[in-house]
Amino acid sequence: MSATNASGRPPKFGSDWTKRKLDLIERYLDAYTTALKNQLFKLVYVDAFAGTGQVEIATEDEEGREIIRGSARRAIAIRDKAFDRVVLIEADPDRCHQLGTLRTEAPGRDIRIVNEDANSALQRLTRNWRGWRGVLFLDPFATELEWATIKSVCDTKALDTWILFPVGAIRRMLPRWRKPEEVNEQWATRLDRIYGGDSWRDLYRPSEQLSLFGPPQERSHAGVDGLLRTYKDRLRDLFGDRFLNESATLRNSRGSPLFELLFVVGNPRGIGPAKDIARHLLRDI
Repeated sequence: MSATNASGRPPKFGSDWTKRKLDLIERYLDAYTTALKNQLFKLVYVDAFAGTGQVEIATEDEEGREIIRGSARRAIAIRDKAFDRVVLIEADPDRCHQLGTLRTEAPGRDIRIVNEDANSALQRLTRNWRGWRGVLFLDPFATELEWATIKSVCDTKALDTWILFPVGAIRRMLPRWRKPEEVNEQWATRLDRIYGGDSWRDLYRPSEQLSLFGPPQERSHAGVDGLLRTYKDRLRDLFGDRFLNESATLRNSRGSPLFELLFVVGNPRGIGPAKDIARHLLRDI
């Protein structure tokens, strides 16, 4: 996912963790298409929050920049068993225009560019998926992804899905030493949409440490572990055995967690192979 600046180039977004994330997605797409090579299903790749097709990242010394292929370009480049359809969803019209160049780079391919909010587009996934299988990449910039979207994806039973969960951004939204009722109202509404309810409020529990000036304060357990555990519990309740408990933490150059890369299986019949591949890739990231 990326934006563009006045020069037409994508701005810096991330660094080494961005490249490792994209490399993992590319490896999964390659393994996925190879595994289904001899199946009769048509294959689709869906890239929500698609950006422009390329990403500018900081170099290792953080002094320069490097432009690398984004997830959309990597999906189109899969050749062993090419995706029958590639769907790129992007809300920004300028980024969509740049995505259009991919059609020129890959003539004859069924590349569909959807200029719409990703949540709105994905929540209309009501088609008959019987003859289709695919991979979905949910790669929001921050806290845009809604639980209603996850529910719609689950109901297709056709899309292996990688979710980039923004633990860093959510952690900054929650106070550590206050009552949950004191969370900014706008942020509370956003958190309800992310978690599909107010389960995040359970992260607040009375501290065992007494205050010198009154009753115990309610301390937030909304660190990365608590935030991630709550979201994983929600995914496990929704997807059941299709949810993979293993995940990978993506950190910035200072070691602070930014995102957690999560995986759920699309069709129940593919649980074993899909989980094996995803688990292997997550351990190597």
